[in-house]
Amino acid sequence: MDRKNKKAAVALSGGVDSAVAALLLKNQGYEVIGITGKMVNSPGADKVCENAKIVADKLGIQHYIYDVTENFEEKIIKYFENSYATGKTPNPCIMCNQFIKFGELLDYAVNELGADFYSTGHYAKIINENGIHKLYPAKDSHKDQLYFLYRLNQNKLSRMLFPLADYEKNQVRQMAVDADLPPKSSKESQDICFIEKPNTTKKYLNDKFGIKKGDFIDIKDGHKWGEHTGTYQYTIGQRKGIGIAAPYPLYVIDIDAEKNIVYLGREEDNYKTKLSVTDLNLTYPDCPQEFDAMVKIRYNMQAQKAHIKLNGTNADIEFYAPVNSITKGQAGVFYDINDGHLIGGGWVN
Repeated sequence: MDRKNKKAAVALSGGVDSAVAALLLKNQGYEVIGITGKMVNSPGADKVCENAKIVADKLGIQHYIYDVTENFEEKIIKYFENSYATGKTPNPCIMCNQFIKFGELLDYAVNELGADFYSTGHYAKIINENGIHKLYPAKDSHKDQLYFLYRLNQNKLSRMLFPLADYEKNQVRQMAVDADLPPKSSKESQDICFIEKPNTTKKYLNDKFGIKKGDFIDIKDGHKWGEHTGTYQYTIGQRKGIGIAAPYPLYVIDIDAEKNIVYLGREEDNYKTKLSVTDLNLTYPDCPQEFDAMVKIRYNMQAQKAHIKLNGTNADIEFYAPVNSITKGQAGVFYDINDGHLIGGGWVN
């Protein structure tokens, strides 16, 4: 490939990963431009854009700021709030990747700025196998981010570059130091970008929904343990913050937002083997209807072996051993049992 005639747009966040991604592509001979999506109207969002501009200036590349606040409000913030309101635990990063980072921003980079490729600082590896683009785990297993990318399709993957695939995080930091890039000593970015410190998710939701008293009910015998002030304050598997004295540790087992009930139980009540996912997305075609795979039902868990049955836009998942905290609203993502490449996933129902 003649990279000198290829333009790569890098989604710059002002952080170290995207800065080094841009540096690597520039060193490989691409014509690199930086693009930063302004997600919300806030001082924090303005700072992200400023930091990204500083990185672009240091690298000597053009930088574009693209306002995505309207789409971000509709697709991410409202989804986030509605999930908690209906008893689910959302994953805004996955939605942001689908609709913003690899949606609106990618389209802008390709259609308006003429980019041939689009790149981010994600830790993931793309391998082209006979014309099919497959996502494999990055070298740094602690930073592997396939879980957040499961909604990408072949059209998007064909335009993607992930320059950090073969590097450990400490190597990336060292490259930033060696190149004297501005974010060389920056901390990891926070989980929910639109909730800025000192605000917290709990305070954000309390301010949004107010006090909504309901009952803590035992999942086994139905007796009332006490009262809560809003189902949106809890997630499946939660132990801390329940505030009830009991002869054994209590965990959140289920949430019924419609009836305003949080169901509690013992730790063993939280283990299950079966779940279903909806709004299925497969990263490549021609997937068998039944197969064994390694499955994650949240990002920070170790993938577990399960049997998958595809059913149109849904899939049934049965684990070979019980797993804890199957949580509505999170993603169930499956990986090839042999080499770990990403197959697809859906939303836990």
